Amino acid sequence: MKETESEVSLAHSRARHEGPARGRPRSEAVERAIIEGVMKLLEDGVPLGELSIERIARTAGVGKATIYRRWSGKEELFVDVLRAAEPPDPELPGVSMRGDLIVLLESLRQRGLLSRSSAILHNVHAQMKSSPKLWAAYDATVIAPRRLQGYEVLRRGQQNGELRDDIDIELLNDMFVGPMLVRAVLRPETELPEDLAERIVDILLEGLRPAGR
Repeated sequence: MKETESEVSLAHSRARHEGPARGRPRSEAVERAIIEGVMKLLEDGVPLGELSIERIARTAGVGKATIYRRWSGKEELFVDVLRAAEPPDPELPGVSMRGDLIVLLESLRQRGLLSRSSAILHNVHAQMKSSPKLWAAYDATVIAPRRLQGYEVLRRGQQNGELRDDIDIELLNDMFVGPMLVRAVLRPETELPEDLAERIVDILLEGLRPAGR
């Protein structure tokens, strides 16, 4: 199936983001100190809008140039801070479409649980929505790659006969992800039971399998 222009653009964005480090080789210890410095400031209640590179550098015990060698600005740094605070992206088993979908939705469930229990993630996600530039950076480097991963899983399902081949993949991905996001984000009072990912996948797949399967 031919990629959409948006997918090609997102892929190029990922390639740029994952390209060679600028300047000197990165030091994991220095990067960790900077990221932990930002987390400390957020834990102390400092709003995102008041986090300057100078303040972050002072808290982390590094120079501003050290930060700029690793990140182009605050938006790129904040995205990495959020990624460090979230669970890592899951490895897909690759055995079946159903299994991969359950793993992807379980990852969203875990992020929902963490956002509910983490003051940092809850506050930062809320503040990010008021910063279009920061939200765009987070969407391009975190959300978009996850969305593309869902597309890939569904396309493999079509290719190996687990899924009808007349379905809009982008719409279908939203149909799988939507219920989990509603429960995890829009309805924080609801429970996120351990079997929720499996139940969502199985309910949807019941009407999506090719005839005879």
